[in-house]
Amino acid sequence: MRLHMINVQEFARRLSTLGTDAFTSDDVVDLATAADVRISADLQIDATVAQRLLDQISPTLPVTGAQITAAQWPPPKSSRPAAPAVSFSSPGAVDGPADQPTRPRSSGPPRSGRRPSSRRTGR
Repeated sequence: MRLHMINVQEFARRLSTLGTDAFTSDDVVDLATAADVRISADLQIDATVAQRLLDQISPTLPVTGAQITAAQWPPPKSSRPAAPAVSFSSPGAVDGPADQPTRPRSSGPPRSGRRPSSRRTGR
């Protein structure tokens, strides 16, 4: 798989299409400074650098470094649903299994005769 790269202006344009804020090349340079990444107007941004820049944006955007630098933009929405919508739409599925405080096994093992004091005579 060939890595796709975009320039600073294209990165700023793609960021602007994602959120309510408009990003400029200067904003991208500021993000790079915050992420401790060397960047210039003619530098090509790959997925790794893009991810480091995206990590500096708050609130976080629903896109990864690989998606924002992909040849196809904007990222396709119809091919499959976004993962967060599937994972977190029903809190019961997340909280259900852990919500079983009545199981005695979590406090049971210390009573199973494994106490070192009762086995000392075997030495």
